[in-house]
Amino acid sequence: MRDEQTYSIKQAAGQTGISEDTIRYYEKIKLLPRADRKGNGHRVYRAEDIHTLRLIACLKKSGMPLDAMGPFLAVSADADPAEYPELVESLKSHRESIVSQIASLQQLVDFIDMKLEEGRYRKDCSTESREAEAGSEGGESKPRPVSPAEMSYFSLSGK
Repeated sequence: MRDEQTYSIKQAAGQTGISEDTIRYYEKIKLLPRADRKGNGHRVYRAEDIHTLRLIACLKKSGMPLDAMGPFLAVSADADPAEYPELVESLKSHRESIVSQIASLQQLVDFIDMKLEEGRYRKDCSTESREAEAGSEGGESKPRPVSPAEMSYFSLSGK
């Protein structure tokens, strides 16, 4: 019988994109089972641990808090969802939250696209105000300089 493939913490980090420190933290808070150790004390991870780390990363990307992940990680991958209706409902609720976030983000993208198409900021985006401006400038619309206050809408420092 062939030995099961094992991974060092560095290899696990490389395969999952999760830092070594974060993997240790997930063990500490019991999201990830405590790793077996080699004779020299180094952690040893199995394929199942890699899959768990990938699931944690996926749930984290979805915005799920770490403390809410435990019940999902406790259920085996081949379990019948019908046996866990509360988890199914929780996941459906989380999905609805993500869909709502996507809709909000799409509104922001649409706003930015509109501003990029206009080439400047406007208080009133109606067709009438565009036609009036074009008519008052001899038919050609010239972009005005953007103030620092207006540029702050797009700054990343507000995050």
